[in-house]
Amino acid sequence: MADEDGVFGTRTELFCMEINDGKITKILPNNTQLAGAVDAKGLLMLPAFKDMHVHIDKTLYGLPWQALSPKRKTVQDMIAYEQEIIPRLLETSTHRAELLINLLQNYGTTFARTHFNVDTTSGLRSLENLQKALDNKKDTFSAELVAFPQHGLYYTDSAPLMKEAAQLDSVAFIGGLDPFSIDKNIEKAIDFTVRLAIDNNKGIDIHLHDAGKEGIRTIGYLAEQALFNPQLQGRTFVSHAFALAYLPPKEVEEMAEKLVTAKVGIVSAIPFRNRTMPIPTLVQRGVEVLVGNDNVQDYWSTFGSGNMLQKAHLMAELYGWSTEFDLSRTLRFATHNVLPLDDKGNKQWPKTGDTAEFVLIDAGCSAEAVARMSGTAALAHGGNLYWKS
Repeated sequence: MADEDGVFGTRTELFCMEINDGKITKILPNNTQLAGAVDAKGLLMLPAFKDMHVHIDKTLYGLPWQALSPKRKTVQDMIAYEQEIIPRLLETSTHRAELLINLLQNYGTTFARTHFNVDTTSGLRSLENLQKALDNKKDTFSAELVAFPQHGLYYTDSAPLMKEAAQLDSVAFIGGLDPFSIDKNIEKAIDFTVRLAIDNNKGIDIHLHDAGKEGIRTIGYLAEQALFNPQLQGRTFVSHAFALAYLPPKEVEEMAEKLVTAKVGIVSAIPFRNRTMPIPTLVQRGVEVLVGNDNVQDYWSTFGSGNMLQKAHLMAELYGWSTEFDLSRTLRFATHNVLPLDDKGNKQWPKTGDTAEFVLIDAGCSAEAVARMSGTAALAHGGNLYWKS
């Protein structure tokens, strides 16, 4: 709803939906009598949430509370700590992964892009245990997997293990970690990752914490490789990319143009420490920006909640997206760019033929859901509706 001053509200209506074989097959007036109909109690239906960067394989969730240690300050410190504790954590990692999936679902998430460790301490056991958890939850949750060399390709000798992981059909993306500060050679690490992705028909998702000129050089070099290899375009991402937060506005715009041309996306976690990422500029310039929880109660971060709606809310607060229109647009970061209405207010979701993946929210509209982090009452995955107990 809008007047001469702009959008001031969102009109919602009640409908009935018919779902068959996991698809929405009919959208009907609310007074339609359908056999076996389920009363959704007038709740708001939104696209199901998708966490596009999380580590389900390694979490402390399900164990006694543990805050972040002040002793471990660098990525190298964390690698050493992981080498110490991972063998013990693997003993119960399948069970705790299921608990974490339950937590994500509790907040309305039905899909995740999850990284799993590939390292010389655990080999591929993190994947094996994670896959068991995903198999146990396959009726209500799905995921795409990123083989992630958390301990570096060459900092530890993980390159052979990455070659092994890349050949697995279950793996969708090849990961990487700080090619400059961890592996000490940007080109060597990126070239290896690119070749592995091309040879095995995978995407790329690089974790980049490096700031300064080396961080920017890493992003630029990866974008160049995507330009040279079109099969990587639209399938290549830089997670975190903190180096962008240190650039002046004009250089952010220039980098955004490079990313758009190469079809390289940015995956971010909200909020940030000390610096503000230029996400509004990236989005305005057409860069694909995805969002995830990253760490949910683990030894890397204290604050992860597992709530994608909270991520959208934090972004709205951080960037001042406080109007009805802006809040409604911010929902996209929780749903992997699926919005019920387009920018002109026309309904674009749901429509017949769509996969029946949705959440039922205690809110009047998407803007309210983002602003108030409204609670999820139920979620649908593969056409099956599950109510929270």
